[in-house]
Amino acid sequence: FKESNGSTDSYAATSQVDRLQSEPESIRKWREEQKERLEQLDANSRKQEAEWKEKAIKELEEWYARQDEKLQKTKATNRVADEAFYKQPFADMIGYVAAEEAFVNDAEDIFPGTEWERVAQLCDFNPKSSKQAKDVSRMRSVLISLKQAPLVR
Repeated sequence: FKESNGSTDSYAATSQVDRLQSEPESIRKWREEQKERLEQLDANSRKQEAEWKEKAIKELEEWYARQDEKLQKTKATNRVADEAFYKQPFADMIGYVAAEEAFVNDAEDIFPGTEWERVAQLCDFNPKSSKQAKDVSRMRSVLISLKQAPLVR
């Protein structure tokens, strides 16, 4: 048999009954109304949360449908553009961006010994303007030396 100095469950139950009996009627009534009000608020919040979840699921499905539709339109447009592009003459040679088109146009003026000059046009040889993390100074010096003294075949 174990003795306890603290309160037991039976003691807590009797003290609560004593407290409720000694409590005025207005406070007891307010407590009951408050409990009902809180239960009603909880039920409303659960209902509202369920409605929000349903609305969110519906909006998400609509968004996915719109995204899929956009993707399908983009794919179709790209396919048509690719077909039109590859039907052009010399399509395998036209795949350059606008900045490189001038370089391709200058390709007709190829003379022996000008290859490295054309490569140098594409390279940035200013060491201060390069914002790269890698050190490319050796490559830069190799390209400059090849520009000045091209290799002989």
